[in-house]
Amino acid sequence: MKKRVVFWILSVLITALVLIYQRLTGPTYAVSGKVTLNERAIPYTLDRSHPGPENAPVRIKTDDPSIQGVLYWKRYNTEDEWTRLPMSYSEGYLEAELPHQPPAGKLTYRVELRQGDQQAGVPGAEPIIIRFKGDTPIAVVIPHVLAMFLSMLFGMRAGFEFFVPEPKFKALVFWTVALLVLGGFILGPLMQHYAFNAWWTGWPVGTDLTDNKTAVALIAWILAAVALYKAKNPKRWVLGAAIVMIAAYVIPHSILGSELDYKALDKERAKIESTQ
Repeated sequence: MKKRVVFWILSVLITALVLIYQRLTGPTYAVSGKVTLNERAIPYTLDRSHPGPENAPVRIKTDDPSIQGVLYWKRYNTEDEWTRLPMSYSEGYLEAELPHQPPAGKLTYRVELRQGDQQAGVPGAEPIIIRFKGDTPIAVVIPHVLAMFLSMLFGMRAGFEFFVPEPKFKALVFWTVALLVLGGFILGPLMQHYAFNAWWTGWPVGTDLTDNKTAVALIAWILAAVALYKAKNPKRWVLGAAIVMIAAYVIPHSILGSELDYKALDKERAKIESTQ
């Protein structure tokens, strides 16, 4: 098998592994597990992200009407008291709803299950944090995700050219840069706007690591593209850009993402009420 074919296969595998890693990590993916109540394991899945204008449902399958549940919640990063909300039983599930929040608003919540004199906390000692966001059209989501991971595919393949005696970098580097610009700086801000009413939340206006790591990756590949024409040894620049890209994608998605400042929101609401 030709070396370049092997490099394409390796690039696909690396991209697929990163896709799986991104899917399983980060603060926005649902938390699943089991708790034991009266020697019975009860599975749960609790959301950490909720799109759209509706309340966020919280459902735990117990298949036992004798098990009672209480949902506790409060606004994240505030001094609010916990709100206690009894859960209702319907068709095998204990159910309640978290109140809808403005885009980037976060709630922290937990569930307490009780049966007789036994009780169990879900998910345990640490509560769950859920972030609310606006709906993003699938016509934006799919091209964004596709462009971002194709950029990594071409970037990894460009990096492997370092190990070829007569490397052919130009097309691979061009596609990497073009796809990063499309996915990260055209469709990415559009995603942010739909979800959080903001076009950019990275440096210098925010701390969103998703925006920042995309910017770092793009800078690395732009430098690699320039090095193709200016540097004596462009192979090192391309390999370096590929390594930077891997490091960027290893950072879980949505770390230090958009977060509503409830204190500022409360002050603004109080100011409006005082003038009415």
